[in-house]
Amino acid sequence: MVTNLEKAFSWLAFPVYAVQGLRVRSRIQRMLPPAASAVAEIEGNGQPIRTLMIGDSSAAGVGVTEFHQSVAGGFPTLLAELTGRPVYARTCGNNSATTGQIRDFVLPHIEPLDYDYVVLSIGTNDAKNFHSGKRFCKEFGTLIYALRTRFPNARIIWSGIIDIGDIPALPFPLNRILSIRSRILMQAGKTLCEERGALAPPSGWQPLPENFAEDGFHCSAKGYGMWAKELAGFIAKMEISEATPKG
Repeated sequence: MVTNLEKAFSWLAFPVYAVQGLRVRSRIQRMLPPAASAVAEIEGNGQPIRTLMIGDSSAAGVGVTEFHQSVAGGFPTLLAELTGRPVYARTCGNNSATTGQIRDFVLPHIEPLDYDYVVLSIGTNDAKNFHSGKRFCKEFGTLIYALRTRFPNARIIWSGIIDIGDIPALPFPLNRILSIRSRILMQAGKTLCEERGALAPPSGWQPLPENFAEDGFHCSAKGYGMWAKELAGFIAKMEISEATPKG
C-alpha cells in the first residue's frame, strides 16, 4: 500500500526527481533491443496456443543481445514444452513506450487475429515519467477496453510494474521517489484488472543484481528467463486446467 504521506512526499519531491532524473538519463548506458522476428511458431501437437505480447522495452528485449534470451523470445518455447502444443507468438515491443502510446499508436496497427492470450508489459515508463494515478487509470483502463474489442476471445495478462526503488541504476533519493510512483500505479493497475476482467498474477521475480543487465535498469538474460518461466507456467496451468475433465 501507498500512504497519503508518501503520495504527498513524491509530489513535493518532484524538483529533486526532475534534476536528478536528467543527470541519470545523461549517464545511463543506452542499450538497443536485439534483432528479432515479430512472429515465432513453435511446433507441437494439437490446437495452437496463440499469444500476443505488446508493450515497452522489456517486451522488445532490451538488455540482452539475442531475442531468444528475452521474455518474449523465451516463453513461447517453454509454453510449448509444458503443454506439448504448438505455439504461435507475436511480439510488438517498443522502447520507452507508455500505456497511452501503446493504446493509440501500436494497438490500432496490430491485425485482429484470434489470440488466446494478450500479455502486457507496460507501466514502468508511466511511473518513470511521473504520470499521475488518474492519468494511468484512464489510459490503462481504455487500453483494456480496446484490447477486449479487438481480441474478444483473448485473456489479457498484465505483468505488473516492478518497484522502481529496486532498480540498481537509480541513486538515492530518486529511487525512493520513483518507488512511490511505481507502487501507486501498480495498485491502480491491479484494481483495474479486477474490475475489467484482466489477469494480474503475482510474481516471485526477485530484484537481484544478476537479474539486471549491464545498464542496471533492464533485465539480464537470467532475469528475463525467470520472467519467461513464470509466464509460461501461468498460461500452461490455465490450459491444462481447461483440458482436464471435470467431475
